[in-house]
Amino acid sequence: MCDSSSFSLRSSRSSFSLVSFPLVVSRLRNAGCVFAEDEAELIVSAARTPDELEDMVVRRAAGLPLEHVVGWAGFYGLRIAVDAGVFVPRRRTEFLVGQALALSSPRAVVVDLCCGSGAVGAALASAVEDIELYAADIDPAAVECARRNIGGSGVVYEGDLYEPLPGGLRGRIDVLVANAPYVPTEAIALLPAEAREHEARVALDGGSDGLDVQRRVAAAAAGWLAPGGHLLVETSERQASRTVEAFAGSGLMTRVVECDELDATVVVGTRPGGVRRARVAHAAVSR
Repeated sequence: MCDSSSFSLRSSRSSFSLVSFPLVVSRLRNAGCVFAEDEAELIVSAARTPDELEDMVVRRAAGLPLEHVVGWAGFYGLRIAVDAGVFVPRRRTEFLVGQALALSSPRAVVVDLCCGSGAVGAALASAVEDIELYAADIDPAAVECARRNIGGSGVVYEGDLYEPLPGGLRGRIDVLVANAPYVPTEAIALLPAEAREHEARVALDGGSDGLDVQRRVAAAAAGWLAPGGHLLVETSERQASRTVEAFAGSGLMTRVVECDELDATVVVGTRPGGVRRARVAHAAVSR
């Protein structure tokens, strides 16, 4: 079943839309798209030629995520580029951004691990002045998207979790955000077809209980965080208690925050310590 819930931005229709729009709505509705009119407007607006429009409608009717069809997703008021196969940022993750923003300040050192398309990092960079932003992901296609979305606001590395980050960041990170995969392996088959068939498995599969990657993030976090620095991870309400155990086992002071409206749960861990050093005193990290 088609679903356009991650889109919040709308564009004006292209020159051939008056003729095409009703036909596109009909074809999408017949394909099972619940929000056929909204999706048709986005597709018609994105298409530059009648041939491109036809191709986009065919791909959407076949079950390709709308975001992959039009090439972007609306997230935190931004238009985030999303290529085929790349994890589509979820609206619930806007709650993670909000929690990270509450802990960020100008010139803070911010790292977005498991960054995917770079949506979280891009949102933070757009909302907080002069942050020192780094991001990393293991998926090359996601890294390519993240570099476009983050642009000159930060540096994006390809590699596994902390491995590609500059060593000079150790002990300096003020806000570490990790939207790591947390779907248990056996539950992948229960995901909507748009996710399980069209998004990278590495962006979804969190291992036997869904927390394998989160545990690895938490285990090394204290060595990368500045004193008083924060680690934030999105998880599910059901998994939150085990995420808390992983954080606490790594020496982090932990709390859980939730948003019923977005069905979102975030675990926040803080490295104990005194007042963090002034940002101006930090040596520049090699880029």
